[in-house]
Parts: sequence; C-alpha cells; structure tokens
Amino acid sequence: MRILLTASLWLCIACAHAADYSAAPSTSGKPAWAGVPDVRRAWQDWTLNCQGCHRPDGDGSPATAPKLAGEVAKFLWVPGGREYLGRVPGIASSPLSDEQLRQVVNWMLWRFDARDVPANFVPYTAREIGTLRVHPMRIGMSALRRKLLRTVRAAGAPAS
Repeated sequence: MRILLTASLWLCIACAHAADYSAAPSTSGKPAWAGVPDVRRAWQDWTLNCQGCHRPDGDGSPATAPKLAGEVAKFLWVPGGREYLGRVPGIASSPLSDEQLRQVVNWMLWRFDARDVPANFVPYTAREIGTLRVHPMRIGMSALRRKLLRTVRAAGAPAS
C-alpha cells in the first residue's frame, strides 16, 4: 500500500510539472511555440534526455551543463550561434531523432528564453538539426560559448 501511495504522489508531481513546462510562455506578440507542434512530447523528451544535466529550471550546473534560462535564445542573435546550438554534444549525440530534437531545441528556446527569441526567428527544422549534429563540437566548446556570449553583449543583443 505504501508503495502505491508513493507512486501516486510521484505521478501527481510529474503531472503538475508537465502542466508548468508545457504552458505557453509570454512571447510579447511572437507566435507561441513556433516549431513545436507537440509541446507535451517536446517537454517529455526534454525531461528524459536533457533535464538531468540542465536541471528542470534550465539553470544548469558548472559541473554538468551550461545555463539555458535567460541565455539560450541569445545565441540566435549572433553569427555562428544558431549552428552552435545544433552542434553541442547533448544535441549531436542524443538518441532522439532529428524530428524530436528540432522540437526539443525550439521548445527550449521558448521555455527558457522566450523574451530573447528574435522577432524574425525561423524555427529549426529536422533537416537542419540533422545536418548540424553530424559535426559535433567536442574540443573548444566552452571557449566558443564564452566568445559567442561576449559577441552578444558587444552587439547589444537583449540582456536578461
């Protein structure tokens, strides 16, 4: 009986989080969830494949994965940033299909940094993700991330 109650409690918590993470973000007039036809599936794929390192709130951890919250869409503002997002190890080596990944990447942008998604944003496609992930970044990834974020600040892109 105790196991059943514990399992029920965890199921309730998971459902509550699903409601939170699949709720449409405030996008200041931008189309909510562009490029994410199945928000619930994208959230599930994120939860099972990304959240362990990037954490549920997208704050990441210096020991495991970089911060996404308030930062991830800024990469779209500078040359090379879009490509960077499609080549990071978590994307390039993911067991998810290109279709699933394009939804997860688009979902991450809206979920963790909707305010900074450019007005002219074109959602990632499965084909684009497939092309980018063939060339994964391994060496120099952290240095490139820092360089891109410096470029974002220098260009006057939105600041959170």
